[in-house]
Amino acid sequence: MGGNQTMVTEFILLGFPLNPRIQLFLFGLFFLCYAFTLLGNGVILGLISLDSRLHTPMYFFLSHLAIVDIAYSCNTVPQMLINLLSPAKPISFTGCMTQTFLFLSFAHTECLLLVVMSYDRYVAICHPLRYSAIMSWRLCFILVVTSWACGSLLALVHVVLILRLPFCGPCEINHLFCEILAVLKLACADTWLNQVVIFAACMFILVGPFCLVLVSYTHILFAILGIQSGEGRRKAFSTCSSHLCVVGLFFGSAIVMYMAPKSRHPEEQQKVFFLFYSFFNPMLNPLIYSLRNAEVKGALRRAVFKERHFQLE
Repeated sequence: MGGNQTMVTEFILLGFPLNPRIQLFLFGLFFLCYAFTLLGNGVILGLISLDSRLHTPMYFFLSHLAIVDIAYSCNTVPQMLINLLSPAKPISFTGCMTQTFLFLSFAHTECLLLVVMSYDRYVAICHPLRYSAIMSWRLCFILVVTSWACGSLLALVHVVLILRLPFCGPCEINHLFCEILAVLKLACADTWLNQVVIFAACMFILVGPFCLVLVSYTHILFAILGIQSGEGRRKAFSTCSSHLCVVGLFFGSAIVMYMAPKSRHPEEQQKVFFLFYSFFNPMLNPLIYSLRNAEVKGALRRAVFKERHFQLE
C-alpha cells in the first residue's frame, strides 16, 4: 500500500438512499416484520418444546430451522433499523467481520437443514414402515450437528480469506449489512481467490443441496401418486408443499443473488434479495408451517385451550 493510504477501522452502511420520510416508513414496516419473525418462530419453538406430540424428527429439524431464522434476523436487522434512523452511524471493522461470519454461518446451515428435512420427508413417505428405524434420534442429532459445523467452518474460511486483504478506503459499504460481496469490493488488493472460493461454496452449498432436494421430491412425487387413499394423498401433498415453499424462496433468491448474471445495478439487486433472507423468508417460515400443517395447528389449539382452562380455574 502507498504512503497516502489509511487502514480502515470502521465502515458505514449506506442502506437505501431515500428521503427521511420514506426511511421512517421503512423503519416501521421492517420493525413490524422483525417483531413478527421473532414472535412466529418463537411460537414454533415453544409449541415443539411443550407439546410431546411434536417430539418427532420432522419437528426437531423444524425447531433448528426456526433457530436459524431467529438468528438471521437478530444478526442483521437491528443494525439496519438503527441505520434507517441514523444513516451516518458506523460499524466497526471487527463488528462487520463478525456480522459477515454469522450471516454466512446461518445461511450455510439453513441450506443443509433444508436438505436434511427433504430427506426426512422422503423416508417418511417413500419408506413409512422403516421410518422409525432409519430416522433414529442418533442420526437426527448427527445430521443437525453436521449441518451447524459445516456451515460455521465454511463461513470461517470466507472470513479468514477476507482478513488477509488490505482495506484502505473508501469505508462505505453500499448495502444494508456487511454482505461478503459488498465488503470485497472495498478491498484494495486482488480478490480472485475469494471469488473462486465463493463460487466453489455456491456449488457445494447451493447447487448441490438444491439438486438433492429435487431428487428427494421427485421420488416423493411418484410415491404420492401411487397412494390409493385420497386422504393420504392430500395429507402427503400438504406436508411436502410447505417444505417446497420454503425451499423455493430460499434457494431461488440465493442462487439468483450469487450465481445469476448481474444487472446494471448489482448493489440494489443484492439489497432486494437480502430482504428475502432477513425478512420475508424467516417471517413466512412459521406462517407456512403453521397454516399448512394440521399437527402444528392442533398443538396451538391445545396450548390456547390449556391457557384458558388455567385462567378459568
